[in-house]
Amino acid sequence: MACSNVVRRLLAKTPRTVKPPLSFCYSTSRSRSFLLSPPLILPEPSTYCSTATPYLSRSFCSSGPSGPHDTPSLGPVAVDYSGVLQEEEFHKLADSTIHHLLEKIEEYGDSVDIDGFDIDYGNQVLTVKLGNLGTYVLNKQTPNRQIWMSSPVSGPSRFDWDQSAQAWVYRRTKNYLFGILENELEQLCGNAISLS
Repeated sequence: MACSNVVRRLLAKTPRTVKPPLSFCYSTSRSRSFLLSPPLILPEPSTYCSTATPYLSRSFCSSGPSGPHDTPSLGPVAVDYSGVLQEEEFHKLADSTIHHLLEKIEEYGDSVDIDGFDIDYGNQVLTVKLGNLGTYVLNKQTPNRQIWMSSPVSGPSRFDWDQSAQAWVYRRTKNYLFGILENELEQLCGNAISLS
């Protein structure tokens, strides 16, 4: 918020060379970025949106320069997930995976003594309740061609189909859906499970 206040004050002034303060951020990332030098030369405020300077991320402004040498942009480019995995193939793979998990985890539930263990599949959402240990939710995200999972252990994850491995992989950690579930369920319930 402090960053946007600095930007608003800078935009209210007439164009001139302004040396930004050390905490002047230009990124939307969680880590702060700093501009130490050279000084900024701000154009007329009418040449870009009112909440961004030319050095701010494109996500702040759908038009206007995003850097000192960039041309105006119409915003971030949309990813065409249909080129990665056709919708029909995605549904076939995702449905098969979720139904497989449903069967395996139902069998697993018979082998563990967990109060409140319940598994439900409805509206293309798989919900696995482990009583006071937490709840897993898995569902398809068709526009992204992903399976999303909410875990009481690792939090939210988004899995993409890896054609070479023939498995759903979380790109951020390079871990596979089945591997994560096997490890976490054993950790929570005390019994090993094989989802392969």
